[in-house]
Parts: sequence; C-alpha cells; structure tokens
Amino acid sequence: MSTLFISDLHLSPERPELTELAVDFLQNTTQDVTSLYILGDLFNTWLGDDVIPDEFSAFIEQLRQLKQRGVNIFLMVGNRDFMLGQDFAQRCGAQLLTDPVVITLHKQQVLLMHGDSLCTDDLAYQRYRRWTRNKLLQWCFLRLPSRFRQHISDKIKQKSREQKQHKTAMIMDVNHLAVEQALLDHKVNYLIHGHTHRPSIHHLTINNHDAYRIVIGDWHDKISYLKCDENIINLIDHRIPEHQSQLKLS
Repeated sequence: MSTLFISDLHLSPERPELTELAVDFLQNTTQDVTSLYILGDLFNTWLGDDVIPDEFSAFIEQLRQLKQRGVNIFLMVGNRDFMLGQDFAQRCGAQLLTDPVVITLHKQQVLLMHGDSLCTDDLAYQRYRRWTRNKLLQWCFLRLPSRFRQHISDKIKQKSREQKQHKTAMIMDVNHLAVEQALLDHKVNYLIHGHTHRPSIHHLTINNHDAYRIVIGDWHDKISYLKCDENIINLIDHRIPEHQSQLKLS
C-alpha cells in the first residue's frame, strides 16, 4: 500500500482543465493508496469556506469518495489558500494539519511543511505571511462580503506579481540555514515540502549525518507527486530524470 503527497495544484475556476487533471489523478492514481497528503496551495485563491466555486464540485466529490473508500486525507494550507478551514476539511473528508508537522512514514520520522516559511531571505514576504496568519485579521476578512474579499485578493496577487519581477530566484527559494534548523529543531532527517515549484531530492549533511529535502513540484500543466511504497520514495515529475527521482528511507 502507498502514501501519496501532492502540493501546489493551484486549482482555479479560470482553469477547468487543471481541475479535470486533478480529478483524473484521484480516480486513476489512488487505487492502492492508504493516505493522501496535500501540502498547501491546493487552490490558487481561497476566499473562505463559505465561498466555494461550483467548478470545484467534481474534485471535492472525488476526495469524498476517497474518504469513503478508507483513504486518509490530510490537508495543509499554503500561501495562496491559507483561509481554508475546518468546514472545508469536513466537507471533503480531510484532516487539517498544522505547518510544520512531523509524521511517521514507514518507521521514519518525516517533517512536512508547505515550504514558504523556509524562504527567509524574502523579508517582504515573511512580513506578509505573519500578517495574513493573524487570527483577528482573518476573522475580520471572513466577515466581509465576498465581492470585497475578491477585490482584496486580486490586489494582493497583483502586488505580488509586481514584486516578483524585482526579486532574484535565490531570494524566493528556501534558505539552507532555515532548512537545517528546521530539521534540527524537529530531530528528523527527512523534510517534504512544496511551494518553490522546484521539484528535486536534495541531499544534506547535518552534524555528520545524512539528511534529505524532498520538494514536490507544482501542477502548472502536468501532475507532480511523491509516492512512498514500503521504504522507497519516488518523486514523479516530468522535470526530474528517473535516476534522480528515487530515495530509500533508512
């Protein structure tokens, strides 16, 4: 039996073909799966659990069917859909995860994160992240009419696009010291995250011990996922050479 990890699907009503791809993935890639972990940015925008676009109904129904089959579904919010809450999780049969969280994967302790908190060189984004995670501000936002929420969301995304034009690729990637500190703080040798859209399996040496950072890719036009069978991890992504896509948990 297998465990699957996905991240950064960025589903949007404006891209129905991407939602169809996700539905097809759930229908055809989960036959032998016991657990599915979604590590953030499932949706490109989330205005609140009370505003769920009809275009996502087929995908949500597939999640519900997986749950009815006995598949455990775990959901972590990302930087795009951080307003996802318990109501949505219950609707699709998922359990919300904190970020970060440590799980046991085939007798190994593994740290799961969305990944944006590791991009500590991007000071402007980290300030924005702290602001958007403020519970009082979230409470106020959710009580605005949906059209106001959409307007605010559109403005934030426009500003983000403008800022990215002036940021280097290095700034928007993870900070390696932050990665090492996260592994040390949680006393683990394995980290799985998304967010950066740079799928890869990275080898690290921390205190003379081997450690690994596995990055799940985004779903811009093709699927990307991590599959764990027994103690073998496979990163399935069209951007990754086959000889670089496998890791043994030990």
